[in-house]
Amino acid sequence: MSTVSSIEWTEQTWNPTTGCTKVSPGCKHCYAETMAKRLQAMGANGYENGFDISILPERLSEPLKRRKPTIYFVNSMSDLFHEDIPFAFLDEVFDVIRQTPWHTYQILTKRAGRMRRYFANGKRKVPDNAWLGVSVEDKKYGLKRIDELRLIDARIRFLSLEPLLEDLGTLDLTDIHWAIVGGESGPKARPMKQAWVQSIKSQCEQQNVAFFFKQWGGWGADGKRRAKKANGRKLAGRTWDEMPDLSVSSG
Repeated sequence: MSTVSSIEWTEQTWNPTTGCTKVSPGCKHCYAETMAKRLQAMGANGYENGFDISILPERLSEPLKRRKPTIYFVNSMSDLFHEDIPFAFLDEVFDVIRQTPWHTYQILTKRAGRMRRYFANGKRKVPDNAWLGVSVEDKKYGLKRIDELRLIDARIRFLSLEPLLEDLGTLDLTDIHWAIVGGESGPKARPMKQAWVQSIKSQCEQQNVAFFFKQWGGWGADGKRRAKKANGRKLAGRTWDEMPDLSVSSG
């Protein structure tokens, strides 16, 4: 179901599917997996299978019922482009998105290749109210996702560099509109260094990409472990909440 989100860069979550499988180091301490198992133990609808993929067509109508314009993060508890989710069901999800142009939908995946294939050959168009994004946690797995994303004709393309696990070096942000950066949370959080974040921020400024700093996570800018996620969201003494420029056109 759709719920109010505590994620700083969105308003509500909409999960027409739940469950996932790990594909790269960013998945190691997946918050959604932990939450899904907790919800399964509570007997929550949609989590009868724990973190195995579940397709939930009964949830498709939820955005249609909400008239207030809302920013939805699609599949906070899954990956919409998981291999076990048929393209036919993705067609239904995107039909809902097209039918609700007053909403904005943020779709984030680690399966950039499958997302590109879904939209390949111009057979399917990305609705203007759907923002497409990829996770970028490191060089080996993350950077190639940016190249896949760039090949899709979407009005807004964004990156979630969270959990940021290493210095990403020089980034080609051509045709990318928004970058979200954050450290890992939880008892086993891996550290994120301030220099890595500053490098991304500088490159965003140079390449005219909106920069959003989400959190330090389990480690502070000083490199010290914290018992709780109490490090705030400040970078260089301030918060960075930039959002993409909606006047841009796809290209």
